[in-house]
Amino acid sequence: MEFHLCRDCFCFMGNSYAGQLKTTRFEEVLHNSIEASLRSNNLVPRPIFSQLYLEAEQQLSSLEAGSRADNEEEEEEEEEEGSESSSPPVSYQMKPPPEGCCTTDGFCQAGKDLRLVSISNEHIEVPAGFLLVGAKSPNLPDHLLVCAVDKRFLPDDNGRNALLGFSGNCVGCGKKGFCYFTEFSNHINLKLTTQPKKQKHLKYYLVRNAQGALTKGSVICWKGAEFRGRQSSSSTCSGTLFQLPESSGLSGSTSSEPLPAANPSAPAGTQQTAAAIDHIPSTAAFSSAVYNGKESPKQQLVKNNLSALTRPSVLGTLTNSGPPKKRHKGWSPESPSSTESWNLQLNPQAPNRIKNDGGSLSSLPHSALVGPASSPMVGSGEPVSVPDNLLKICKAKPVIFKGHGNFPYLCGNINDVIVSPLLYTCYRNSQSLSRAYEQYGASTIQPISEEMQLLLTVYYLVQLASDQVPLIEDLEQIFMRSWRESHLSEIRQYQQAIPQTFPQVPSQIAPVTSAQLPWLAGLAASSCNDSVHIIECSYSLAEGLSEMFKLLIEGKLIKTNYVVIICASRNRAIDSCIVITGKYQARVLSESMLTPSDYQKEVNYQLVTGKVETLGSFFSTLCPEGDIDLLLEKFYQENRGHISSSLSASVNKPTALNGTGTAACTSYEIERHQIRPFQLAVAQKLLSHICSIADSSTQNLDLGSFEKIDFLICVPPSEVTYQQTLFHLWHSGILLELGLEKEHLTKQRVEQYVMKLDAEAQLKFKVFLQNSMQNPHTLFVLIHDHAHWDLMSAMHTLYPQTELSTGLVDRLLNCREVKEAPNIVTLHVTSFPYALQTQHTHISPYNEIHWPSSYSNGVDLYHENKKYFGLSEFIESTLSGHSIPLLRYDSSFEAMVMALGKRFPRLHSAVIRTFVLIQHYSAAMMAVCGLSQMKNYTSVETLEITQNLINSSRQCPSGHGLMVVLRIPCTPLAAVAYERLYNVRERLALEDNFEIILGNPNSGITIGKHFVEQLKAWQKIEDVDWRPQTYLELEGLPCILIFSGMDPQGESLPRSLRYCDLRLINSSSLVRTTLEQELGLAAYFVNSEIHTEKAVVNDVLESDPEKLSSTDNEDEEVATEGSTSEKRSPMKRERSHSHDSASSSLSSKASITAFCSESSPPLIAAGDTAKSSQQVLSNSAEETTNNYERQKQKVDKGAQTTISKHLPPVTEQLDTKQNIKSAQISITSSSSSPFSSSSSSSAPTHNSFILQTSQCSMTKASKQPPIVFLPKLVYDIITSTDSNGLPKSSSLLPYHSVMWASSFRPLMSKMMTCTEQSLYYRQWTVPKPIHMDYNNRNEGRMDTFHPRRLLLSGPPQVCNKNKIGKTGAYLQFLSILSRMLIRLTEVDVYDEEEININIKEESDQYYCQPGDMWPDLETFKKMPFDYTIHDPKYEDASLICSKLQTINSEERSMSRRQEDMYTRRQTTRMRLSKYAAYNTYHHCEQCHQYMGFNPRYQLYESTLHAFAFSYSMLGEEIQLHFIIPKSKEHHFVFSQPGRQLESMRLPLVTDKSEDYIKSPTFTPTTGRHEHGLFNLYHAMDGASHLHVLVVKEYEMAIYKKYWPNHIMLVLPSIFNSAGVGAAHFLIKELSYHNLELERNRQEELGIKPQDIWPFIVISDDSCVMWNSVEVDCSGDRKSDYMWTERNVSLKQILQHIEATPNVTHYALIGMRKWSSKTNSAEIKEPFSCCHVHDFIMLNVDLTQNVQYNQNRFTCDDIDFNLRVHSAGLLICRFNHFSVMKKQIAVGGQRSFHIKSKVSDTPVSISPAQYICAPDSKHTFLAAPAQLLLEKYLQYHSHRFFPLSLKNYSHPVLSVDCYLNLGPQIAVCYVSSRPHSLNISSSGLTFSGLLLYLCDSFVVASFLKKFHFLKGATLCVICQDRNSLRQTVVRLELEDEWQFRLRDEFQTANAKEDRPLFFLTGRHI
Repeated sequence: MEFHLCRDCFCFMGNSYAGQLKTTRFEEVLHNSIEASLRSNNLVPRPIFSQLYLEAEQQLSSLEAGSRADNEEEEEEEEEEGSESSSPPVSYQMKPPPEGCCTTDGFCQAGKDLRLVSISNEHIEVPAGFLLVGAKSPNLPDHLLVCAVDKRFLPDDNGRNALLGFSGNCVGCGKKGFCYFTEFSNHINLKLTTQPKKQKHLKYYLVRNAQGALTKGSVICWKGAEFRGRQSSSSTCSGTLFQLPESSGLSGSTSSEPLPAANPSAPAGTQQTAAAIDHIPSTAAFSSAVYNGKESPKQQLVKNNLSALTRPSVLGTLTNSGPPKKRHKGWSPESPSSTESWNLQLNPQAPNRIKNDGGSLSSLPHSALVGPASSPMVGSGEPVSVPDNLLKICKAKPVIFKGHGNFPYLCGNINDVIVSPLLYTCYRNSQSLSRAYEQYGASTIQPISEEMQLLLTVYYLVQLASDQVPLIEDLEQIFMRSWRESHLSEIRQYQQAIPQTFPQVPSQIAPVTSAQLPWLAGLAASSCNDSVHIIECSYSLAEGLSEMFKLLIEGKLIKTNYVVIICASRNRAIDSCIVITGKYQARVLSESMLTPSDYQKEVNYQLVTGKVETLGSFFSTLCPEGDIDLLLEKFYQENRGHISSSLSASVNKPTALNGTGTAACTSYEIERHQIRPFQLAVAQKLLSHICSIADSSTQNLDLGSFEKIDFLICVPPSEVTYQQTLFHLWHSGILLELGLEKEHLTKQRVEQYVMKLDAEAQLKFKVFLQNSMQNPHTLFVLIHDHAHWDLMSAMHTLYPQTELSTGLVDRLLNCREVKEAPNIVTLHVTSFPYALQTQHTHISPYNEIHWPSSYSNGVDLYHENKKYFGLSEFIESTLSGHSIPLLRYDSSFEAMVMALGKRFPRLHSAVIRTFVLIQHYSAAMMAVCGLSQMKNYTSVETLEITQNLINSSRQCPSGHGLMVVLRIPCTPLAAVAYERLYNVRERLALEDNFEIILGNPNSGITIGKHFVEQLKAWQKIEDVDWRPQTYLELEGLPCILIFSGMDPQGESLPRSLRYCDLRLINSSSLVRTTLEQELGLAAYFVNSEIHTEKAVVNDVLESDPEKLSSTDNEDEEVATEGSTSEKRSPMKRERSHSHDSASSSLSSKASITAFCSESSPPLIAAGDTAKSSQQVLSNSAEETTNNYERQKQKVDKGAQTTISKHLPPVTEQLDTKQNIKSAQISITSSSSSPFSSSSSSSAPTHNSFILQTSQCSMTKASKQPPIVFLPKLVYDIITSTDSNGLPKSSSLLPYHSVMWASSFRPLMSKMMTCTEQSLYYRQWTVPKPIHMDYNNRNEGRMDTFHPRRLLLSGPPQVCNKNKIGKTGAYLQFLSILSRMLIRLTEVDVYDEEEININIKEESDQYYCQPGDMWPDLETFKKMPFDYTIHDPKYEDASLICSKLQTINSEERSMSRRQEDMYTRRQTTRMRLSKYAAYNTYHHCEQCHQYMGFNPRYQLYESTLHAFAFSYSMLGEEIQLHFIIPKSKEHHFVFSQPGRQLESMRLPLVTDKSEDYIKSPTFTPTTGRHEHGLFNLYHAMDGASHLHVLVVKEYEMAIYKKYWPNHIMLVLPSIFNSAGVGAAHFLIKELSYHNLELERNRQEELGIKPQDIWPFIVISDDSCVMWNSVEVDCSGDRKSDYMWTERNVSLKQILQHIEATPNVTHYALIGMRKWSSKTNSAEIKEPFSCCHVHDFIMLNVDLTQNVQYNQNRFTCDDIDFNLRVHSAGLLICRFNHFSVMKKQIAVGGQRSFHIKSKVSDTPVSISPAQYICAPDSKHTFLAAPAQLLLEKYLQYHSHRFFPLSLKNYSHPVLSVDCYLNLGPQIAVCYVSSRPHSLNISSSGLTFSGLLLYLCDSFVVASFLKKFHFLKGATLCVICQDRNSLRQTVVRLELEDEWQFRLRDEFQTANAKEDRPLFFLTGRHI
């Protein structure tokens, strides 16, 4: 007896193993209590006896933790593994391993590998009675360790009968006989920190799969509570229960045999468990007919050591986010969720009921369940038996939504019910406050109560219409609004920053109590005509469910759609569930739980097993004359000869017309490829984003290093999409433009650039990756088109048995090679970007590009003649006032489907809908062909479509017709439809009238030969083998395109598309992407000239008025001319009550009656038949709506046809029986062909439908959007709006593989931009584990964005020939990106001819041979100096006269046209060579170190050094500063003790090395820290060189930032406003001073002073490339030579010049400025003695006494050249070398702006205002005096020297300086220094004298040597007025010059700015 009592206890509690004594349980509880006491720090553990005996009162152990003691040990395991408890767990000290043994995780102590992945294919000896199991190690969460365990110590199928203790073997080393699990866990290195328990660590059985590999099998179900059906002890409830889907990553089966599979479509071996589980097939628990096992996503362990919950719940895929079940762990409401599998529910608030039932389970958001639990689940409490034959009696499977509390067991006929966790999930989520509301305080604002949740649910169900289905999203928003409204005052208080001590504000709404709940719910349901039935239970939900089943069986719930069962009592929390009993609602909800894969399997199963045959036979019997096929055959036999002849005449007629040329359709236009304005705008936005990435400091994209573009376009595995992309690519010309292909382009070459994501994709992608690695200087753009397709994770493929392409995108585009390649940019292109905009997306929000809006504030931004017609425009057309809507549903069709759904409850609705629609199309074709009796078996909509399709080709002389797209997602059903419609068409002899095409994504297009010939004729194609490969090429072809495939894959449709029949789309799969994708098929670009809205109204005016008036709603308005609906204010427009376009109650009446009868087809009343026939006539006589100019016909009493625009209402037509009779006669008459094309006839029997052939149907269709037919359910969702005015479809879950992050999310706003929508989804959606972005969350938040990944989203648009949309945009982007890269590799260099060539002295004497490499010193000394300036940048400078020159003023002015004076200098674009100098934007790998960027992109360390020297002319010591990077310190000498800078190292003259440049290079620069060409790494060809940037003090920091590895010479602050002369002056003086220091230093080393290298290079910051002329003098005569110019490195040029013989005898060495117009004469003389500019080598030793003028801003190089020459020094220009100068628009001289010193406002100041009279009130200018002087003299010197203007034979004498007096005045330079070289002035008479800052060398006697014209003018310039007077006196100027007081001037400077003073006089 005692034993039986124990068994009874076990049966109810399930807490003991067989044979286990109660004392064991007592010891266990005692142990746990003691342990809890040790751990606890704030809470008191429950007493032992409370744990033992209070729990005994509960009769059944609940899967949702209703029983605490029953699951105590399991809770212990969960919390030790995963809870974030506030108390640390008790540490467990493992026995130390033996010395020398292996301690590696995954290996045993003998060093053998135990990991399943490693030994899965090895043969393992398993002793008899042992099983292989998988053990989990805490250190290897992703691995299982293989162990062999005696199965006696493992539980049986019911989780019982496991012997205490352990017996196991090590499969690695073979060691046997482990008797303790502790010992065994040590041996296999589990390294546990808690007490080893076999229940905790032995997790899975291991089994062999079909390939013989060892894989993870079912879970080891310790304690019998997991995943097993239970057998009740009650004999009345015996039977097998439903298997549970996986929960928390675990699964099991009801059989002891591993992996049972009863369903033939689910092969054994597909079941996988735990984290790898992908699919739950049906098991033995299900009938083989229809299995309801659903797929469920894998449960991933949370990264922060949270373990998945090991107990399942009634809801299937659920995890625990509530408090732990044991109080002693110290959980508080503020602590995070203990086991949060999805890591989403944030700080859930524990409802009050936790205290009562000991714990509560939460679930995922419902969207997390790919296939939610669909079978009744194991529950708690009294079992409930499901009645037999429930499905047969009720005609639908009831769907039970578990609500609150405990759910009872179900047993019996459990295949006829479905249990879903969605509502439970919604309730739990709505009770978890999101992070957004934590700020309001968790203690004061509580979540919405369970009672209120249930009451709001009842309210929601009550207001649903009979044809509506409840949506979880609606409920979530209702809960959200209710919570916000009830806590509005609290929220406002907290938003006003009230202190935390603020008392709780009582809610204005009194809370609903559990006692009130049933009464309030019943009251709410009392007004709904029993649509919602409330059942109140007093004890448990079991009695309510039993009552509900009883009522169902008794037929008392026929009118009831929803049964709400409530079990509420005062003492405990409520239990509830909601049962969907409405046949329509239950069917939709149960089918919505199928995944796309299951949906296809289910349909395919029903087709394969013949379950649809009953449906087919039912349709066949509908015909009044018997079998439809017999009727078709009879019609075929009777009309075979007649129809074929008349049809051939009809079809051939257009061809004959075309042949004669009398009538041919001109509407078939092939638009040439062109770029639309908004495509160009998008392309430019893409380019802008690419540039932004390149410009960012992260250096993730170095555009400067790329020379060309390559690309690969990835498209879904649709053959049509693939061919379509090839077509666009071919015709875009982009391959030729990018230089990727040559002129003769073949299709095979184009195919290299488009990759179909199928099984062969990996090979092509591997080639792409190899190319990217082999070509680092090519930028590869990886374009992922239709990017929302296949976002499956490669690691978590949900459908392993499906096609290979699943998860391919993740495997390829997210592979490591693509992510890390610096030269691959990934561009995702899609119309539905939502799935790529989650919290874990790879794409930065800054890298998103959205399609621009065409209009802004009513302004057309892009002047586009095409207007987009998309989803919003379709919805707009459904508003009343728009008349006939473009978006419709078919109520007749829906009624028939609903009737058949009740008749065939076991068939999937997709099967029923497809067969009904096939029947409709078949009947419509038969009716059009004259079988009038079939018109009752179709709908008006289908008849309209068929009528217009068949007649469309007759309205065009060329036979153009319409396309009808029939969308059938399920491929097997599409094949059935194709076969049936094809046969009907053949029987009706319509095979040459229109084509039926089966559009399968995996195959190409197949059409008949006749239609191929038609297309070839229309498109003027002569290729014999041509076949259409894209739907676009079917333009004008009359056809039905059966479009199959679960999702469209980017196929574009032609402009001739007229009807888009979407009645068969999966309306139960309600996600935003799917809906918008299906509707996107009809999206259209229409000509903006056509005003669509107006056209739609006209359509009504000219259409059948009775078509609208005969709709289901009698009160619907007919929009006619002047109707109120047309004049209604836009704000008051409402949606028409019904838009099932022509679904009349009359026409559908007979059809519905036929389908509703379950015995035999009814006899239709004659009156109904007549009405129906007249209705069908009036609607099917309607022509196509393409141009909205319909013309209708009416058959009158005398059978005369008349055309009428406004027909009387149908009621008037039915007034007389004559009309009815004549109408019937006209339709049924078959005495002549129904295809006669005459538009009018006097004979009543000529044809049944007489249409006017007014215009080509295709032309009309191409001008308007297509008409779309939707399922009623989808139509309602699309056209209804939420509280924000947004279509409800927008608030749906965006994509299958993402889920909402929280129920507490705001609604989307109607005014949201695309960017705001993106941010919304990024905040409120997270990917599921099956999503490829799921694992993109491990690193820091910002690090998850991939820097080279962009997203382009644009509207769906497929109905156009020219691909106006995204494809054209990204191809254009490739084009402009390529051009930009080329532009980046090109520079604008100055390309100007040398000036003043005609003045150059022509001499027959050539001093050197053209091929000479170096000048001969002695010969060169004989060369005269060419004073003339030839550099074109000095075109506006004064000419320098060297002797008496006879220059015509006309000749001089001819060379400088006035209009060219201030125009932009001439440039040419040159490709950068590998020897170019670069600015800061260049970042190639070779010069990274040179530039000073280390891998962390930190600035190199550098030091600041002072360097001082004295200069007598300045009268003070000059102190310069060097900034020297550590990497450049070897160029300098430092004193040892103090590290003071002593000198810059200089080489020896005799040094010769190929590896370095001897001359230090100095580059003065200002304002060009970004654009200056200071990167000489490539120019120097990697040679070692010393490069110093000379910068002003205020620019030091910015230059140091951009050029951290360059040496800087910082000028003193007094030179901050100085010009280039000061920089040159200091460079030269410093260099000479350094030369002296080096000579002294090296002299101590025994080196002669003259052996130190004396040259420096002074280079402009715009020198970009250098060229060398190679002369070939191999001709017969010496004068014959050939020359070529090529780009060379600066290293080669400098080393060549440095190797010049006697090089130290030259003072200045330079080179030509490059020009493309250089002629042979200019380089015939290889060396010239003339001016050198821009890039010079300066001998600082020889030029010691010749200085740059530190005050100069312009022409300082000319001035210095003249000084050097006059000093008798040699200036040599190498004419075979030339320098290219880049045009840089910023910095340099442009950085000097002359503005007023008084006002900061920029005012234009003319040069005439640069000087003024002394002591005047002239406005002073904020500019250096020297700059004002030079600029004034350049533009207004004729005021000082009037006689000199254009008087080139009488120049101005300029002493010791050269100042630019403008191009129309010549100057003659003389030096006053003794022994200087000057021109012979004898015979020269000067027109003026310029004395600028004369020094003591200028004396009176020197000036008296020169002769001046009478009236010549003098200008003396001095530093102050005193010096001016002293100079006049000292030089005795008053002897020959006359001065006046008013002739004194000064620069317009304030006194503190030290102006310069002028004195002018006239020669006496």
